[in-house]
Amino acid sequence: MQSLKHHFLLAMPHLEDPNFAGSLSYLCDHDDNGTMGVIVNHPLDMSLDALFEQLDLDASESLHRNAPVYYGGPVHQDRGFILHRGSAKPWDSSIQVDNDIALTTSMDMLKALAEGRGPDDFLICLGCSGWEAGQLEDELKDNAWLTVEGDSRILFDTPSEQRLHAAAGILGIDLNLMSREAGHS
Repeated sequence: MQSLKHHFLLAMPHLEDPNFAGSLSYLCDHDDNGTMGVIVNHPLDMSLDALFEQLDLDASESLHRNAPVYYGGPVHQDRGFILHRGSAKPWDSSIQVDNDIALTTSMDMLKALAEGRGPDDFLICLGCSGWEAGQLEDELKDNAWLTVEGDSRILFDTPSEQRLHAAAGILGIDLNLMSREAGHS
């Protein structure tokens, strides 16, 4: 099995699951035990400042108070998942996903962001997406998704509403021209 870690998962137009319709997910882990990722193109009606307020963090020094918070997926919606450029070090509860992308789930990064420290490039997602062993592979066989290698420029330099189409563009695909009907040969 080829690992899909550091890949984008593009929802096909016929995927009608309300959790994933029109979504672009970034896969942070994929192995024999299953797959974990976060949706990176569905901002919630919430800013980082509102999240700081909910967590009772003083954000008077924050440089990112207006940054959006994203719907990361239907699993663990009470937890924050922070994708960011750079190293997993020195953050607690971090994993290095790729050379320049890490995932952090710890409060120390949120505190740093509130204090005007921390990474410049990040996405905060509430919740994540998960698939049991073999589940994603079955969904791929059913043409529910396309995959393409991840790209930090799409994650951090592309506006959220353009990320899905930018990822499809890597494959040379215009999703607007695709049918909502799935086909099998």
